[in-house]
Amino acid sequence: MVIGTVENPPLHGTVADMLALKGTTIYAVAPDATVYEAIERMDEWHVGALLVMRGEELVGIVSERDYTRKVILLGRASKETLVEEIMSTGVIALRSDTSLGECLRVVTERRIRHLPVVDAAGKVVGVLSIGDLVRAVVAQQAETISALKSFIGSDYPT
Repeated sequence: MVIGTVENPPLHGTVADMLALKGTTIYAVAPDATVYEAIERMDEWHVGALLVMRGEELVGIVSERDYTRKVILLGRASKETLVEEIMSTGVIALRSDTSLGECLRVVTERRIRHLPVVDAAGKVVGVLSIGDLVRAVVAQQAETISALKSFIGSDYPT
């Protein structure tokens, strides 16, 4: 029996709010770095993807998924393959005034896991991951549950 449908939960706040909490560190690699170097950086920084930057220009993103599908499965050598050969291009970037709800919609519809954040001039100022968005949903749901418990448990005036 179907009682209803579940849609994306409402998510309050903006990208700027999230970056204020998590920080604006940008983990990046140059397009001419080897895939091996990129994987070393991911391991060192405990991240699953790196922005690919040529100076301050965002030219792509490389992820563990790119590595497994475009290097390992194709039998390529990670020490000889350049990041620019396997990176994803056409990266979707958002502005810091974008709502977190919109971010959740984008990652869900586009099936992506990382969202670079750019300023009005197009300069990268941070990155949000799907994990960041899930943590925000969980935190906001916990706040709602706490407020409801408080409301339900409060004494009503007689």
